[in-house]
Amino acid sequence: MLKFWKKKPSSPGPVDGLPLPATSATDDDITEEVAFEAAADADAEEDPEITLEHAHPADTARSSQTSSEPAARPRSWRERLAGSAFARNLGGLFARNPKLDDDLLDELETCLITADVGIAAATEIVEQLRKRVAKREFADADALLGALRTQLVTLLQAVEKPLDVSTHSPFVVLMVGVNGVGKTTTIGKLAHRFLKQKHSLMLAAGDTFRAAAVEQLQTWGQRNNVPVIAQASGADSASVIFDALQAAHSRRIQVLIADTAGRLHTQTGLMDELSKIRRVLGKLDASAPHEVLMVIDGTTGQNAIAQLKHFREAIGVTGLVVTKLDGTAKGGVVFALAREFGLPIRFVGLGEGIEDLREFNAQAFVDGLLPSTLSARGAAG
Repeated sequence: MLKFWKKKPSSPGPVDGLPLPATSATDDDITEEVAFEAAADADAEEDPEITLEHAHPADTARSSQTSSEPAARPRSWRERLAGSAFARNLGGLFARNPKLDDDLLDELETCLITADVGIAAATEIVEQLRKRVAKREFADADALLGALRTQLVTLLQAVEKPLDVSTHSPFVVLMVGVNGVGKTTTIGKLAHRFLKQKHSLMLAAGDTFRAAAVEQLQTWGQRNNVPVIAQASGADSASVIFDALQAAHSRRIQVLIADTAGRLHTQTGLMDELSKIRRVLGKLDASAPHEVLMVIDGTTGQNAIAQLKHFREAIGVTGLVVTKLDGTAKGGVVFALAREFGLPIRFVGLGEGIEDLREFNAQAFVDGLLPSTLSARGAAG
């Protein structure tokens, strides 16, 4: 059961003695911080695989009672990505076609296209390899595999740019994306990551459109022991985020992560709302938001290209988070996005666990998709 009340100065938690924002973007909106009861068992069941280091003591106690096993080591990129269609198809291709000829290169191009690398990128990659094959630069399939890996890493290294939140304080991260990409869950994982880096943090519940979105974000806030600025369901999203930025300034918060409603790029009204958020924040900080992170579902394929084009026009996307790359994801969309837009890929989601949101690493990503040699693939298999 949720309880709504305004924070009292004597209440325990991360906001003790800190003032609430003095004004609101609209006179009618009243900003509230929403707290949950400590025994939120139902919330824990929503994401049973996620355990946060900064959870409340009651949550920690319950966790220690339910499992005495030591924490498992984080799975490697190879372990996470080996099951993708990209890894399976390309890995098997060289084993089936050890002869360096046009048939191998044609099938390679087909594999790249079906793995969502995109026609333009796949053609460019294969044509470069075809020229080198014609010059007899490769002794065997292993040499060709090595050249392919080098091309893929080079393509991705241009977008391997970690997010630096030290340039502004508070540093405002605005999260955007279509419905169902894992945006709110990604916010929780980012919160966990920033807290581990010793940044003070605040969340803004700007998704006032989806039912229970505010409550979901507040659950993440409670588990991380992080304040969440929220208003009633249906409130103006720009007003909520404006109030949060005021509160972050007054409390000297270093990082503010603002959620927004998931929306299709064809929903003109909701897309216009993103532009409004930027305008409203600009009244308080002309440079905000400092990072617009678009969360993209790695299983979406080439539809991600169209989505990003529209979001970039509406709000000016500055970085990407590609989720759901483990399991059955094709994985090639990462290369398509890199070639088409050149936007930094800040993070990738390699699983459901709290540590499975990884800072993007071009070499590690390609290593996860393709073995270094054909014999290495055989040994791994």
